[in-house]
Amino acid sequence: MAVTIEPSSASVEQGGRIAFAVKEQFPSELPVEWEVLGVQASPVKDRRNPFRAWWNVSPEQSPGDYVIRVVITLKPGQNISTTDPNDRANVVTAVKEVEVGEITVRVLPAVRPPFSSGDNVQVQLNPTAAFPEDDQALWSLIRNSTDRISFEEYDAWLEPIMCNPGLLDTALDKIALPREMPGPRALPFPGVDAYQLLKRATEVFLLVQSGVFVSSDKETIQRLINRLDVREERERYGERVLPDDPFKQAIMNRWRKYINADPRGSSGRNDPAVLPYLGVIQRNLPGVLLKASHNFGADDCYGILEDKLRYPFLLELIWSYWHEEGMLCSSLDAVARRFQNLRGALGPDPLAQLETDPLRALSQLLWGYVQDEQHRLTAVRRAYEYDHHYGITQLPLGAPALRPADSRPRFLEAFHTLLNLTAVFFREDDDTTVLADGFPVLNALKDVHLLLTEGQHNQYGDLPWTARQEMLIQEWLLSRPEMREFLPTRTMVAYPERWMGQVDCMKRLQGWSADSVIHFRDLGRFGEQLLLSVRFGNWNDVIDRSQAAQWARYWRTEIQGYVHAYRSVTGVDLGVERTDARIDVTMPAVHLRRRLAGQSGRKAMAGATSATAPPVAYAPRAPLAQQPVRQLPPAQPRAAFPGRPPSGAPAQLPPGAPGRPLPGRPEGR
Repeated sequence: MAVTIEPSSASVEQGGRIAFAVKEQFPSELPVEWEVLGVQASPVKDRRNPFRAWWNVSPEQSPGDYVIRVVITLKPGQNISTTDPNDRANVVTAVKEVEVGEITVRVLPAVRPPFSSGDNVQVQLNPTAAFPEDDQALWSLIRNSTDRISFEEYDAWLEPIMCNPGLLDTALDKIALPREMPGPRALPFPGVDAYQLLKRATEVFLLVQSGVFVSSDKETIQRLINRLDVREERERYGERVLPDDPFKQAIMNRWRKYINADPRGSSGRNDPAVLPYLGVIQRNLPGVLLKASHNFGADDCYGILEDKLRYPFLLELIWSYWHEEGMLCSSLDAVARRFQNLRGALGPDPLAQLETDPLRALSQLLWGYVQDEQHRLTAVRRAYEYDHHYGITQLPLGAPALRPADSRPRFLEAFHTLLNLTAVFFREDDDTTVLADGFPVLNALKDVHLLLTEGQHNQYGDLPWTARQEMLIQEWLLSRPEMREFLPTRTMVAYPERWMGQVDCMKRLQGWSADSVIHFRDLGRFGEQLLLSVRFGNWNDVIDRSQAAQWARYWRTEIQGYVHAYRSVTGVDLGVERTDARIDVTMPAVHLRRRLAGQSGRKAMAGATSATAPPVAYAPRAPLAQQPVRQLPPAQPRAAFPGRPPSGAPAQLPPGAPGRPLPGRPEGR
């Protein structure tokens, strides 16, 4: 007959105890053995009742199913159901019989406390979880758009066209954009065909590469997302799990949601997709219809230009400002003067000793550049627009004062406050014991957005476009091998872009600022991306601090890069934690002049010391605590630059350097 085992429970945890009992009645003197198959430790029998036992499960016992077995040895003539010998119903007749019973019990993993007294515990604090916002799709496309109009992309676009002029017309036939392509351009001068091709190709490059076409069309959105660098975007999103295709699909969904687009897709002039900020502007103009740009002068000439609403140019004038402060325009203007056999400022001209023979291959381009001078923006013309957008100017001390009709004097304070608050946010966000607060960053973003949009009218889409086109041409001309032979550059310096070495060489020759143009390029590049994300974001409707926190995390590389470059060229650290709540609002041009004056003063002191000079008796120095503290070098007196009239050149130039407006222009009167 079979033996039945009854357990106290069907399972037991690691380190626990489970009891067993035989259901049938046997004489207590019978031999009984308990065992767990596959386990060395056997159950413990009860000393008063061997038909009962318990198993002390080891804490290291592997979880799983285990078989419990009991073996009972019967004697001849033994009754297994009762101790009455007269009951012959179940009397053992064999000499010896063995009865066996089995049951299966499951061992479960123990639910232990995380640690106990005396344990060595490793603790790891993770950063605050960040969830992607819909705005991040716009930020990704802004980065992609600004990268597509970089000098590397421009040089790759221009090189084959300048070698084969017919390629431009072929490219225009294949390009299909909602914007109007430029018509024929002409200059009223002979021998300027090469420069005319360069100018027209640059304009087409910006038309094709700049901006984002906002549409709910599925194929249009797919083309936008396919341009993104998936690896870099995944790092910025903090998404390291999704494969490439699902990650791109997630960005597409956020972009479609951000522009309020129909997921089924649509096309034509009734497409409701638009950036939220521009959508607010459109709603504030009820009854004003959209019109195509080529319909100007027709019956529907009054309206909103559709390509400005659907295809905004992602250009920021701060890029031109910092490149001009980096002496890009002044460097090529100095070469153009030498090409015309004109001496620069009064006094020795370092370029007068250089022969222009290496520039023969560029003669057609330089001839067209010189003849087109009257059609280019002047420094004063750009200065008025810098003041209109950002309340800053690059004109040197002593130049005629600007008389702007509309200025942004609070922009510099608001923008520097935003950078300072993001630096504080980064320190808190890196401390995993603190939950960084995004409200200060959000309020600063709203202030900067309001000031930017106050100046987003009139020439916003025109002068920045023209300035970018002219400066791209200047970069390309300076990057030519002929220009490298004319200006001795430092070959072993790893300049990110090929035109930079020539600008730094010109700055050394002219005695301008010793700061490398690399820092000014970074200021223009990072500043443009940051201001575009603030300008075209609908920050006035944002009340969630997490959205501002995500903005700071996404643009952290650009923010810290801008702060570092600004400190390199001005000596002012915008990210230092301040206890007096005062932010540096001094114009960058003032800081640049001070640094230039300090560098000129050190050079003058070094030149005054010579080996033939008589010995000088020095008095004992006063203790350090008694010495006067001077943080900035004294300003150079006006007599340091005798006979030089003021001009409209950038701030790094000493007063009197070239850059004056041409006579006869309105701004030069």
